[in-house]
Order: sequence, then C-alpha cells, then structure tokens
Amino acid sequence: MNAIDNSKMQKDDITLGDRMKVLAAAKDSPLVFNYDGRPVKPGYHGTEAKAGQFSALDCGANSEAWSEMFIQLWDIDEDDRTHMPAGKFYAIIRKVTEHVKLDDSAKLTFEVSDGVKPMQLYCAAMPTLRGAAVHVELSPRLASCKPHDRWVAEQRAQSQSCCGPSD
Repeated sequence: MNAIDNSKMQKDDITLGDRMKVLAAAKDSPLVFNYDGRPVKPGYHGTEAKAGQFSALDCGANSEAWSEMFIQLWDIDEDDRTHMPAGKFYAIIRKVTEHVKLDDSAKLTFEVSDGVKPMQLYCAAMPTLRGAAVHVELSPRLASCKPHDRWVAEQRAQSQSCCGPSD
C-alpha cells in the first residue's frame, strides 16, 4: 500500500505538527480562524476532534494510506466570550493526538458550520501572528484525483529537472 506523502497536500494545507509548533509558541494569544472572507465569531467552539488512519483505493485502483485529524468548529456567538487562547486549543488537540497515537505528519481538516448551514470541509494555511492574535486562514477543501495529481507532479518535476539550473 502506498503511503501518501503529506508534503504534497494542497498548497494551503499544513500538517498537525506545523500547527502545534505555532500554537505552543503563542499560547496566550487569541486564536482566530478566518473562512469565507470573515473571522469566526468570538464564541466559537471546537466541538469535536477526531482522528483516523485511512486506507483507500483511488480511481486508478492505487492503494493509499494516510492519517488525518478532523477538527469541528461551531461558529457561534455565545455570551461575552472572546476567541479561544491558542494554548487552550493546543491542549485540546494534544490530548486527542496522545489518546489516538496520531503523529505530527497527519493531514489536518476542519469542519465548519454555524449550526444553520451544513458543515463544510476546509484546509488550513500556516498560522500567522497579526496584532496580538494568531490567525489561521481556512480555504475550502477541494476534491482531487490522486493519479492525476501524481502525473502533474511528475510532469512538473521532469520540466524542472531538464530546464532548471544544473549543479
């Protein structure tokens, strides 16, 4: 079975380990997720974190295997709450990863809903510190064809190797 190289995820995707390093370094800063052109409401909840090991066949009958964590965000206003501190989010995620023995190379997917609209899947860009808050841009997770993605990557590598600078 082929293991998916998580370094070849969507350009905005980051791994679980990338996220955890940034959150640990800014534990007292508010954590603000941005999606669909706006920030989540200050009362948002991380309602569920689930992790799994997946085995699949892609459309080219290639075996695939990967680990992934899904974090569900409920985008609501509640009382006078402020955005969750990055350290609290870090502690929640670390507890899940230790419980299910998930390594830091796991793919990270966010499920976001305001409780009215259906949940949508997002991938996360690298967190950035802006002002006094940690901001994470979420972009819609697109469907893809793994055989096609591999072919495109091979074509790109071949064009870079024959036309790029030589050592």
